[in-house]
Amino acid sequence: MIREIVTIKHTDDRLMAKKSKKADPERAYYESAEVDPAREYQTMIGFGGAFTEAAAVTLAKMSPDLRSQVIEKYYDKEKGLGYNLGRVPIHSCDFALGNYTYVENGDSSLKTFNIDHDRELIIPLIKDAIRQSGKNIQILASPWSPPAWMKTNNSMNNGGSLLPAYFSSWANYYINFIAAYEEAGVPIWGLTVQNEPAAVQTWDSCIYTEEEERDFVKYHLGPALHRAGYTDIKLLIWDHNRDLIVKRAKTVLEDPEAARYIWGTGFHWYVSEAFENVGQVHDLFPDKHLLFTEGCQEGGVKKGEWFTGERYGRNMIGDINNWCEGYLDWNIVLDETGGPNHVNNLCDAPVIYDTKTNDIFYNSSYYYIGHFSKFIVPGAKRLFSDCSVDKISIASFKNPDGKVVIVIMNEDDISKDISIRIQSGFLNVNLEAHSIYTYIVD
Repeated sequence: MIREIVTIKHTDDRLMAKKSKKADPERAYYESAEVDPAREYQTMIGFGGAFTEAAAVTLAKMSPDLRSQVIEKYYDKEKGLGYNLGRVPIHSCDFALGNYTYVENGDSSLKTFNIDHDRELIIPLIKDAIRQSGKNIQILASPWSPPAWMKTNNSMNNGGSLLPAYFSSWANYYINFIAAYEEAGVPIWGLTVQNEPAAVQTWDSCIYTEEEERDFVKYHLGPALHRAGYTDIKLLIWDHNRDLIVKRAKTVLEDPEAARYIWGTGFHWYVSEAFENVGQVHDLFPDKHLLFTEGCQEGGVKKGEWFTGERYGRNMIGDINNWCEGYLDWNIVLDETGGPNHVNNLCDAPVIYDTKTNDIFYNSSYYYIGHFSKFIVPGAKRLFSDCSVDKISIASFKNPDGKVVIVIMNEDDISKDISIRIQSGFLNVNLEAHSIYTYIVD
């Protein structure tokens, strides 16, 4: 039997389990898609979202029961989305209440380093998520900017670059962060060199050319991690958009001395849906890994909109079919304004909490993510799948228990009849307009 889980626009179906289906052993009734369980590709790491200060502050404004409900809805495997990944900023980002760091001004020796700011709300949130999950959550840490006094523009905001005099201090800053979080009970799984290193933003930002990122890893950050014994930390470059990912990866990863420290390449979805660029990086560097590290709907809250969920589904399928191994959403929760954000760069999130009415709203994006994260287990293998029908996207996986998971979505305004060829025959299905389906094949 084949389990069917559906989410459909203009209905109440949200991750709704339907009556199990049988495959037809002989006939394809409709235009066809194909899944081949014999053709395996990358191993999946998992899915998750970011533990920003904005998310932690918004959750802290809820009653304890509501806060616990949201955490359960994300991290519980049965009652929620089963998240197993997380991302945390190294000190402030735009989704913080203001610029802050972990050291006093001018302290290049880092003697004053402490993470007390994060101990108030961010670390307790991560620990609650870990408890709800029942297992460790793999945490990726990313800096948005060094302290202002380490930079050419003497500001954490508006770009600028790291001054050469502070290369070693900044590399050691990451080491102190990893050690402090570990001591606080939150082990760090991975690290990105710099969030969006090609973007001058009005918020916390810092520019690295591809050569500068390569050399910072090669001569400073990589050696510092190894000296500190953090050889198991997954170090990722780029952490920015798909449009320039190939050029950045080539410059950094073609240098063997830099590449030996690097686990893989992180990327975001803004600007471009050139999924083939992600696949090209894999083709060039098949021994390295690919991880989606940030994406969200920009421009404030889009409460009740369906296109936001479809954006997640389309991007997740497009990237995963091009060797991406895991998916990290941006803020797990935001307030009714799409913040808080200290420079008014307001965005949407899968879960919105209205601080005025005390209402929680689960956007379409929450359910679209769930069609992947609830059913694709860490360690699953991506399988070959294909569908040439317009507006239909498909991805398939084999979980460690051998069950095949198929995720297929219809972005069209009309329903589509599809026959999915699998080894046991044909799964003949009707995909409603603006819908996403997960099929679990025993």
